[in-house]
Amino acid sequence: MAQADIALIGLAVMGQNLILNMNDHGFVVCAFNRTVSKVDDFLANEAKGTKVVGARSLEEMVSKLKKPRRIILLVKAGQAVDDFIEKLRRCRTLKAKGILFVGSGVSGGEEGARYGPSLMPGGDKEAWPHIKTIFQGIAAKVGTGEPCCDWVGDEGAGHFVKMVHNGIEYGDMQLICEAYHLMKDVLDMGHDEMAKAFEEWNKTELDSFLIEITANILKFQDSDGKHLLPKIRDSAGQKGTGKWTAISALEYGVPVTLIGEAVFARCLSSLKDERVQASQKLKGPQKIQFEGDKKSFLEDIQKALYASKIISYAQGFMLLRQAATEFGWTLNYGGIALMWRGGCIIRSVFLGKIKDAFDRNPHLQNLLLDDFFKSAVENCQDSWRRTVSTGVRAGIPMPCFTTALSFYDGYRHETLPANLIQAQRDYFGAHTYELLANPGRFVHTNWTGHGGSVSSSSYNA
Repeated sequence: MAQADIALIGLAVMGQNLILNMNDHGFVVCAFNRTVSKVDDFLANEAKGTKVVGARSLEEMVSKLKKPRRIILLVKAGQAVDDFIEKLRRCRTLKAKGILFVGSGVSGGEEGARYGPSLMPGGDKEAWPHIKTIFQGIAAKVGTGEPCCDWVGDEGAGHFVKMVHNGIEYGDMQLICEAYHLMKDVLDMGHDEMAKAFEEWNKTELDSFLIEITANILKFQDSDGKHLLPKIRDSAGQKGTGKWTAISALEYGVPVTLIGEAVFARCLSSLKDERVQASQKLKGPQKIQFEGDKKSFLEDIQKALYASKIISYAQGFMLLRQAATEFGWTLNYGGIALMWRGGCIIRSVFLGKIKDAFDRNPHLQNLLLDDFFKSAVENCQDSWRRTVSTGVRAGIPMPCFTTALSFYDGYRHETLPANLIQAQRDYFGAHTYELLANPGRFVHTNWTGHGGSVSSSSYNA
């Protein structure tokens, strides 16, 4: 008997929590998993006493679904997804009507899935009216109850937005780590003192989930009464989404430098054994006691973190804009910022300011050109530069603080030294160049007098 509003395939922790979340909001969910014993275990334990029903085959699952049949595939990307889609196509009851495919980003981790994630659906828009009530019902809410879920765009827009979200997450985490490093090694602050600083920062424009948990992590003590953080091996893992963002940025020619550096910082951290050996052989500046105003420099670090965070988000939205151009998507950038306001890992008050910026100007070319963010960066600029210069003199690695500042300086310069690059390319490869006085016309110079006047075909290299 058809009784389920929606089915979910994939009973890992995220899948189970999403099912229970939907159940809490009054939806009847049919649970299915390739390993059928997982269905029985779930129904007998986590889903006991709920309205969740189980299926032991795809045919049974389909038979239990109300029309139009809605199915969530929450399995690992790759072959598993392809296999399931092929199987679903072979089910007669679905094949006769066809499948409306939606690819949705889900953020918020296990807790978000259970109590309210950020959802970023995209794909076949005809499907949206059939899933909108469920998706927006279980999503996190912000403000006056606005759901952190809306239709993103066609084709793979939902997953692309989620990918950029994860790349920004990499950047946010690395920026916080660099602030932590400066506080620990330059200001010689203890863990409880650093935790207090992050708690105070969480009452400012830096108010966010990641700042909040950083304060909690810093003050957390192990069973022996000592802080746990110093005991954790400093070799960061990654699942690949930050790398995908950086690869996309390179592919579309967008300078998403901060996320790229955040990925490389994790790669460098993974070379733990090499770094231990290098630390015994490679010398840096002699460590000296900080002699400045500790409170003032701590404020400098805070402002450097805020300014760098603005750069990271500006770059992320540049990538979204370029992808929209490449694929013909119509993206609601303010709406995307709202989707990230709650439920997800990068949730923060700061995202409300981004939504405001795009509400003021939906065609905003870059966040840095919005009056609010322009003023914010200008107010942080002196502190940002002091933080970077102090860290450099102390030998502290700050790949994201420094690349953020370099991007800002590069973006605000009317003239960059790329004219020399163009001359070099033309000199050794006859790649041609444009003149300022005649843009759009490419010319070649015989630099040596014996190279000839034939230029190479034009290409972007």
